Amino acid sequence: MARWTCHNRRMPVASMRKRWAGDTWRSLAALVHDESGLPADQIGADLAPATRLAHTSPTNIGGYLWSVAAAYGLGLIDEREGIERCRRALHTLDRLERHEPTGMFFNWYAFDTGALITSWPGTGARVIPFLSSVDNAWLAVGLRVISSAFPKVADEAHPLLAAQDFGAFYDPDARPGSTAGEISGGFWLTRPRRPHRAGTYCAGSEVIFPPRHHYDLLYSETRIASYVGVVAGQLPRAHFDILDAGTRTYRGRTVVATCGGAMFEALMPDLFVPEGHWAPDTFGRNHSDTVACHREFGLEDKRYGYWGFSSCAHPGGGYSEFGVRPIAWLPRGYPSTKGGEGIVTPHAAALALPYAAQPAEENLSRIESELGCYGPGGFVDSVGVVSRRTADGYLAVDQACVLAALANLDADGCLQRWFVTPDVEASLRPLVAGRPWPIASRVDEA
Repeated sequence: MARWTCHNRRMPVASMRKRWAGDTWRSLAALVHDESGLPADQIGADLAPATRLAHTSPTNIGGYLWSVAAAYGLGLIDEREGIERCRRALHTLDRLERHEPTGMFFNWYAFDTGALITSWPGTGARVIPFLSSVDNAWLAVGLRVISSAFPKVADEAHPLLAAQDFGAFYDPDARPGSTAGEISGGFWLTRPRRPHRAGTYCAGSEVIFPPRHHYDLLYSETRIASYVGVVAGQLPRAHFDILDAGTRTYRGRTVVATCGGAMFEALMPDLFVPEGHWAPDTFGRNHSDTVACHREFGLEDKRYGYWGFSSCAHPGGGYSEFGVRPIAWLPRGYPSTKGGEGIVTPHAAALALPYAAQPAEENLSRIESELGCYGPGGFVDSVGVVSRRTADGYLAVDQACVLAALANLDADGCLQRWFVTPDVEASLRPLVAGRPWPIASRVDEA
């Protein structure tokens, strides 16, 4: 690997990161509706209000809330603005239609009115409302973060948190003969056309319709639902210890695999739960080696010249899964290409900052200056490494990941500090540190 130097020699690295953070916050603020206080799922590259998509989700809302805290931690907004933004969003959240027995929010709402979406904007296709375990977990993360960052809004955020019952997603019979069950991806209240099961483990005898799959992998972004549910005392700790942790070996490194090889699967929960600090020899080593695999895959194996592969909006429109196939648990993993060229997404490189700061900064700088994957709202969602064609705009959740990573780096780990209250640490630190791991030791880099 070449020794890192700032690509823009006239701009110190800290100033470059500060500019990235300010521009990223600009896109997140532009996503938000003035009255509802909720973010749209996506906005065009020019940040024109008319380019905002009509829908939002619990993940988008949670990401916006932690982004408000991140902007405050970075000094981009003052406390008063942060409180005002949070209160506007919380007021709308409080009146959104939800599943009352569990306090859970549905997957899609109109971002301007907060109305539950039952037909897809633009096409009119029927939408059967779904309650997602992971989406609701990311919302819970945002609520916890702002409760610590802005104590004046805690009384408004806590009732929404307290109403959520993550036990509603727990299937104790998912692993017959095992000591614990697994978390479901969620459930429908109305029988869907797609494959499903019928269950009654939610809210007593109420019949629900979960998808057939469960979340059975450890090294996946879905572990955030485990963390939130364990902290709330709604999920048994034992379920975390039996999550599958299959390994893959790539270029001399043996890593616990993610589902498809995407960076967000590996590192998004670490934005809030300091896994690398609490478990340096297990989670920490795996995080570092996963980042190294992404770098070597992009720079040496595929020779794209850039790296960072994760699910994102892609050039030409649409959303796809991207990853590093050799470190995926799925037999084929996620591709790294679309339309015959490699697709890199800046949020993947940003997530790598805690584990490879200088290479990630250099990579981001070159993605900006050489590929032109940048606009008034910071890094555009993705770019083709040959055509240099970018995605059409900014996605709320990906921008929230970028800002969170920058805030943790430049504001003393503020999002981890705000999420990890004493009760959270008492609950999660032993869970993370004590998690059985299939890799005894790390294969050192040559």
